Amino acid sequence: MIDHPISYGRQYITEEDIQAVVEALKSDYMTQGPRIAKFEKEFAAYLGSRYACMVSNGTAALHLCSLALGIKEGDKIITTPITFVASANGFRYTGAEVVFCDIDPDTYLMDLDKLEEILCKSPRGTYKAVVPVDFAGYPIDEERLRHLAEEYGFAIVVDACHAPGASFTDSKGNKNMVGGCQYADLTCFSFHPVKHIATGEGGAVTTNDPKLYERICLFRTHGITKDPEMLTRADGGWYYEMQELGFNYRITDMQAALGSSQLKRLDWSISRRNEIARKYDKAFAGTALKLPYRQDGITHAFHLYIIQTEKRKQLYDFLRENRIFAQVLYIPAHTMPYYKALGWKEGDFPVAEEYYEHCLALPMYPSLTDAEQDWVIEKVLDFLRND
Repeated sequence: MIDHPISYGRQYITEEDIQAVVEALKSDYMTQGPRIAKFEKEFAAYLGSRYACMVSNGTAALHLCSLALGIKEGDKIITTPITFVASANGFRYTGAEVVFCDIDPDTYLMDLDKLEEILCKSPRGTYKAVVPVDFAGYPIDEERLRHLAEEYGFAIVVDACHAPGASFTDSKGNKNMVGGCQYADLTCFSFHPVKHIATGEGGAVTTNDPKLYERICLFRTHGITKDPEMLTRADGGWYYEMQELGFNYRITDMQAALGSSQLKRLDWSISRRNEIARKYDKAFAGTALKLPYRQDGITHAFHLYIIQTEKRKQLYDFLRENRIFAQVLYIPAHTMPYYKALGWKEGDFPVAEEYYEHCLALPMYPSLTDAEQDWVIEKVLDFLRND
């Protein structure tokens, strides 16, 4: 028996992480210092992208992508209803009309067949961006998305906040890291404490496009630049210009120090998460639970381990009685009052709504001990036996 609470996710901070932050605090920089550029360079190298821009959080990353792409009032983008609302909100901030696309019943990702059905009903260029979500850590088929983007004329912005360290194999047999942007125009990440890399708050945008990178960086810092090649005049070393209406979406040097330290353990984190997932798979095989989808050639980042059950509310309550704090992720975005007021309603996306009625995220984080996981498994099986 475990006598302490077990959450669905949590941060993992080591002594090495603490020392990295202490060193940053002892340095000359707390906000904008050299550790940010270091973290950006390391993160881009890990993913295989040309550029990484560190920002204040994952929502800011999405908003910056909308700004960088020049999305404005009346432009349309497509995303999935099974996501945290930030995936849609980041584009609403610039006035975009958000269109939702239903999910695949197995992967819980945007259904690309249904996406194509939406796209083919309108002229090329109707939709300025498609924003798929690598939900739970499972990567979308970016290669197919690229073919659709070329045919229908939209930018690809992957919300990979659940998926640093995930990868997929393309039709040529090449391994592609999520965020490497071999097929996507932009990819967004979050460094929230329950994510793979924790910096308290924090996020990143990766890209291989120098113009998009330049605009992301500009909008991140009030629209201000000191780059001599961008300035309209040169009064002296103090001189800067505000060239766009930007935002204060900067990450701090302290957070970047923590991020660099955490990045060193990302491979281990992915491996450990997959080990935990395999143990859940084995324990629940043959039960009435629907387990996470798998496919060859995919490295699942397993931010979440999602099961589906006909008695979700009862299981959720039973686990809480045993101090196991499973979570429901997510309430479909189109059913939120804000998006209902824009014309969406229950019944619009039956697969997403069916998923929501049955989904439950079990504890999944790399510091979850064998004993804690055994307790979770025991209680889930107890519920199923007594149901």
